[in-house]
Amino acid sequence: MKRYVLILCALFCAATLRAATPKPQPLYIVNGKETKEIRSIPPEDIEHVEMLPADEETIARYGQRAAHGVMLITLRYDQPAAFPADSTFGSYIARQVRWDASEPTARVVLRYKITPEGEIVVQQELESTDNRLKRRVLKAVAEAPRWQPAQKNGSPIESEGVLSIQLPEGRHLPRQIELVIR
Repeated sequence: MKRYVLILCALFCAATLRAATPKPQPLYIVNGKETKEIRSIPPEDIEHVEMLPADEETIARYGQRAAHGVMLITLRYDQPAAFPADSTFGSYIARQVRWDASEPTARVVLRYKITPEGEIVVQQELESTDNRLKRRVLKAVAEAPRWQPAQKNGSPIESEGVLSIQLPEGRHLPRQIELVIR
C-alpha cells in the first residue's frame, strides 16, 4: 500500500511541476528582427508564418536562442501605418465627437482601411448601439487628418484597422434585457 501511495505522490508532484513550469517559447523573428512577444500583432497584418524546428541547422543559424525552435513571421508591411496626432486614432476620434455625460452610453465599432495615399475609408460597420453616435463618429473620421500609410519595400501600401468608440468614456453599456416567456 505504501508503495502505491509513493508512486501516486511522485506522479502528482511531477504533474504539478510540469504545470507550474512555463512552456518554453520559440525564438520570434518578425520581418527579420528578433522580438520578445507577438500577441500585439493583429492577425490581419500577418502575411506568412513559418515554424523552424529546433534542429542543428536552425541552432547553427540562430544560436542557442533557437533551442525551442524559431517562428518566422512576415507582416504585410515593413512599417505600419502611423496616425499623425499626438494620440491613438481612437482617442483622437473620441475627443472630436461631442457626447455629453447626460446622453446614454453608446458604442460604435468600425472596420476601416488606410489607402496608400493616407486616406481613411470606412469599410464596414461592425457594431452601432446609437445612430446619433454613429453619425458623429463617421463625420469625425471623414474630417480626421491623413495617415502616414504602411510601407512595404519602401512603397506605401493599403492597411486595415478597427475603430471602437464608447462614450461617455468610463461608463459601461447596460446589459440588454431578454424576456423569456414559457
